[in-house]
Amino acid sequence: MTTVLIDTGPLVAAIDRRDQWHEWSNRHVGQSPAPLLTCESVLSEAWFLLRSTDIGRRSLLDLLERGAVQVGFNLQGHLPRVVELIRRYANVPMSLADGCLVRMSETIPDSVVVTLDSDFRIYRRNRRQIIPLLTPPDV
Repeated sequence: MTTVLIDTGPLVAAIDRRDQWHEWSNRHVGQSPAPLLTCESVLSEAWFLLRSTDIGRRSLLDLLERGAVQVGFNLQGHLPRVVELIRRYANVPMSLADGCLVRMSETIPDSVVVTLDSDFRIYRRNRRQIIPLLTPPDV
């Protein structure tokens, strides 16, 4: 079974009905096997982006409480590799959340990253492998 790693964009879009990717995210995230895995950096970004609506933040907390979205990563345990990735892709630049998701994809070989971020087309896991992605066709 494929493990789904969710990035900030589709997580926020699935919650925020005003987001241009709301329907796409709900369709694809809703069909994904639960739980969706992510990292705390993604949750922090999502919390910030959902600041304009209490309903959005409550929805994010609800997803976490129900276990539909789970933190599947401990940064401290993978810090050297995440730092290496961020330095390698400094010209992109790579965010901490992206570095954590790339590292998660390295440690969970049968995974797919759901993202709206085209930078994931540039990133490589294990230095040369293309990261399996689920993205809208326009991204």
